[in-house]
Amino acid sequence: MLVGYMRPYHEDPDCEEQLLKLNRMNCDIIITEEHASAKKRTHLKDMFNHLNPGDKIIITKLFALADSTQHLLELLETIDQKDAYLQSLTEGIDTSGPDGYQFHDIVKHLLVFQSDVISEKTKQGMYEAKQKGVSTGRPRKPDENVKQAITMYQSKKYSLAEIKQQTGISKSTLYRYLESEMM
Repeated sequence: MLVGYMRPYHEDPDCEEQLLKLNRMNCDIIITEEHASAKKRTHLKDMFNHLNPGDKIIITKLFALADSTQHLLELLETIDQKDAYLQSLTEGIDTSGPDGYQFHDIVKHLLVFQSDVISEKTKQGMYEAKQKGVSTGRPRKPDENVKQAITMYQSKKYSLAEIKQQTGISKSTLYRYLESEMM
């Protein structure tokens, strides 16, 4: 069965362009999401719940189906597990062809690449900030608060909740300072 799927997005808010293209593909059924929101896409979930081996989901572009590279990979894995296929018209992707499942591998590599790029840019930004003398990470708690928290803890008169309420020092931060004091 050919299953068309579409959802509204900025370039096609009423799904008119998508509908024209999906009708040209002679879809047996066309599923239309009611909103563009990434959350609560009930028709997408229903479509995947009723997907049978040999079915092909047809979309006009990848963005109509997935909200991120990670989401796309998850959906491709589900399609693969159900022995179904995906065709994206704009990108010229058809996983039912001989090269189709290479696309699944490419998306995996893209996801790793995307993660590496973000990580590298973050590290580079932190390095540059450090070179300029800018402190990175969470700001340190004022020393007087830490001293007060340690004194309160050592007096054994206060609960951890009371210490946090009065000083703003969390249990894990307090324990970290206590541990460094013992060394």
